[in-house]
Amino acid sequence: MWNLNAPKPAKLIIGILAADQECLTAALEAINANFGKTDFTSDVWPFDQTDYYKDQAGENILRQFVSIEKLVDPGKLAKIKLKTNKLEQKLAEQSASDLLRPVNLDPGIIEPSKLVLATTKNYSHRIYIGKKMYAEVTLVFDKGAWRPFDYTYPDYRQDCYHDFFSKVRTQLLEQLKSKH
Repeated sequence: MWNLNAPKPAKLIIGILAADQECLTAALEAINANFGKTDFTSDVWPFDQTDYYKDQAGENILRQFVSIEKLVDPGKLAKIKLKTNKLEQKLAEQSASDLLRPVNLDPGIIEPSKLVLATTKNYSHRIYIGKKMYAEVTLVFDKGAWRPFDYTYPDYRQDCYHDFFSKVRTQLLEQLKSKH
């Protein structure tokens, strides 16, 4: 009852939204340089479930996810989000594009039972995690499948995303098993 248990390490994923292939390549290079080797990279999909980022990143936004090979302490998610925000700014400055935000980096963690995303925006279902950052459980893994909530972003409801997250989750379980 009074014994505190350290959280198990989690799998860091980073969702990338990019204005074009050049921006996507630059984002992947920056992620590798700043977070270490990736072990999985998703296919590239069109980001067409919403036009929320159209004014910032253009008309034909690309979506891709990566997972980082080395496991992370889930308590570092706020710090990681600060780092991805700085990377976004740096990539915008280096981009030949005149778009405000040609790359958007959204870090999250996968644990065996859930996918948690970090965000700068507060809302009723989000919890403050320090450093002016919030987190939300975006998906839960239940009975062998990813399940969304009413507030889950439309693109995170897609089977192609779930397939990628399942692959990352399986790798996480193998890594956790090998630690014992």
